[in-house]
Amino acid sequence: MKRPSILVTTAVLALGTLAPATVAGPVAAAPVRAAANAGHHHPQVLSVGGAGVYRIGASLAALTANGHIDWTAPGCGAVVHAGATGSWAGVLLLAFRDDRLVEVGTATAPPYSSAGAAVGMSFAELEDIYGRRGSLIRNDAGDAEAYLVRVGSRVELFTGHPIRPGVGYFQVGPASFVERNFRQGATC
Repeated sequence: MKRPSILVTTAVLALGTLAPATVAGPVAAAPVRAAANAGHHHPQVLSVGGAGVYRIGASLAALTANGHIDWTAPGCGAVVHAGATGSWAGVLLLAFRDDRLVEVGTATAPPYSSAGAAVGMSFAELEDIYGRRGSLIRNDAGDAEAYLVRVGSRVELFTGHPIRPGVGYFQVGPASFVERNFRQGATC
């Protein structure tokens, strides 16, 4: 008599653990990267417009006043590099020129581009994702390659990794800053 109640209890417990998976069916069908996003409270997308409050054109002074800047370091000329705060801390690196955000970059995945591209992918994978919208380019010195996607006057740029093949850094911003820095080196 005890055995059937143990079986019933086991069945109920098993069904109880399956019910949330059934309710969450569409979430379970999401790409693997959705699991990597657990615990983050911001969109995991880096687009040519920026990411979260870190929008291209945003003011360094305003972001600092609102507690969104962790640290700053002088760059070349009127460029200031900065680190993000909150859930973007250690994920996004920022560059400001004349107090305006001109580059948002990351060496981590997530975030992903709007098309689903990210650090760690191969250039061949980027070509599969972007097709004719993107192209593999080389810098003017001919010693580095990157994958470039133009969106109006802005770009997504995926540069190589220093140790292994593929993407090591993903950055967005105006072509006049991001692409030019890659092709010609830092502008002062």
